[in-house]
Amino acid sequence: MLGGAALSTPAAAAPTAATGPAMMLPDFTSIVEKADPAVVNIRTTATVPVRSGPQDPYDLFRFFFGPDFQPPGMPELPGQRPRDRQQQPKQPQQPQPQERTVPRGVGSGFFISADGYVLTNNHVVSDATDIFVTLTDGREFKAKVIGTDERTDVALLKIEAKDMPFLPIGDDSKIKKGQWVLAIGSPFGLDSTVTAGIVSAINRDTGEYLPFIQTDVAVNPGNSGGPLLNLQGEVIGINSQIISRSGGFMGISLAIPIDEVMRVVDELRATGKVTRGRIGVQIGEVTNDVATALGLARAEGALVSSVEGDSPADAAGVQPGDVILRFNNKPIARWSDLPRMVGETKPGTVAPLQVWRKGKNVTLDVKVAEIPQSKAPVAKKPEPEKEPAASTALGLTVVPVPTATQAKLKIKGGVMVRAASGQADQAGIQEGDIVLSVGDTDITAPDQFVQVAGKVDKAKPVPLLIRRGDQTQWVVVQPGK
Repeated sequence: MLGGAALSTPAAAAPTAATGPAMMLPDFTSIVEKADPAVVNIRTTATVPVRSGPQDPYDLFRFFFGPDFQPPGMPELPGQRPRDRQQQPKQPQQPQPQERTVPRGVGSGFFISADGYVLTNNHVVSDATDIFVTLTDGREFKAKVIGTDERTDVALLKIEAKDMPFLPIGDDSKIKKGQWVLAIGSPFGLDSTVTAGIVSAINRDTGEYLPFIQTDVAVNPGNSGGPLLNLQGEVIGINSQIISRSGGFMGISLAIPIDEVMRVVDELRATGKVTRGRIGVQIGEVTNDVATALGLARAEGALVSSVEGDSPADAAGVQPGDVILRFNNKPIARWSDLPRMVGETKPGTVAPLQVWRKGKNVTLDVKVAEIPQSKAPVAKKPEPEKEPAASTALGLTVVPVPTATQAKLKIKGGVMVRAASGQADQAGIQEGDIVLSVGDTDITAPDQFVQVAGKVDKAKPVPLLIRRGDQTQWVVVQPGK
């Protein structure tokens, strides 16, 4: 718990019980009266370079239209061309500054402790030269950045002040769809603006690192970094994004869950940075077709598309095509759960990893490493090499994988696709793809591929483990009858 006294729970904030057929709306005034002083306006400035040279007012036009440009209506002397005028000596110019400070943007934030710690979004303060925090009573302070985390879009600031009003932290695990929530912030620079709505969805996956709280609370540019409050006046999220085709609010706003935020805050206060774990795999979604073909009871887990060489996953024995079902004894309902679970794990931790491989559960122990500053280079797609021998099955014409290609991709066996037709073509298999297995059977040569493919049940979809470049995925093919 951060220092200072938290705001008390406003008893009057609860919805009034219905006495008739019509429900009465909650009264938000008590919440706003308590919370509003703890919400701040954040404005930032940036230092930008100034183009050196003469400060003639028409220099900008000459920059675009050439040195011969002359302002309309300027008379010309007999025999004098515009360029001649350009070459006439000018009065000495005073030295001009090489940089200037300009406004960069505005956002919102809120106090989380009485000693001046302020939470906001990373994108509100990134690339700013100076950051200014303005209170509702008009006082303004220059803020210091304690730390930022781009991945979760969280920034922790500090101003030199005491006895600041601050907001209590709620529990986002108790959030339910349909409950009332409030947002306070500075949309378009209009500070201390309050809007209300309901929770539209929880754990909204947008393909990013975090699951968001989705609401229909009106949020616009300038609201970023402001609090999302429940009816107890507690912060349950930070307003971060909107989904819009116009740039303004269109009924969908997204907030970062406060539990995720506070985990980041603890690390930023302690070290000024966030340390995350990694195991070195690239993953994808397990579709219903793939789950059925692999014998999984339902579409769950994370499909391993590639394993980084010399990574923790490589050392643990994880293979492309594995489906990771559990990490550190926690189930993976959606593939996007895995990066968050691994990232929250302390580097050096040995975590059990349950994978689905060839119809069986396999448990591996993986030692979590720390995310490096730079990513490993991505392997390029291998150039197909012509081979004389070819075999056909399942709509695929295949040849042996050249030894040099196997060494380059660090694979054993497999067959390379020379042509795809029929159902294989419709499934998305392309020339140059490498078939590593058919169902639970590893493929080693074209003739063996034909034998295995000839024994499949033509009434059921057949899963093929396909390597394309540095990515591995299961592709489901329905055999022709």
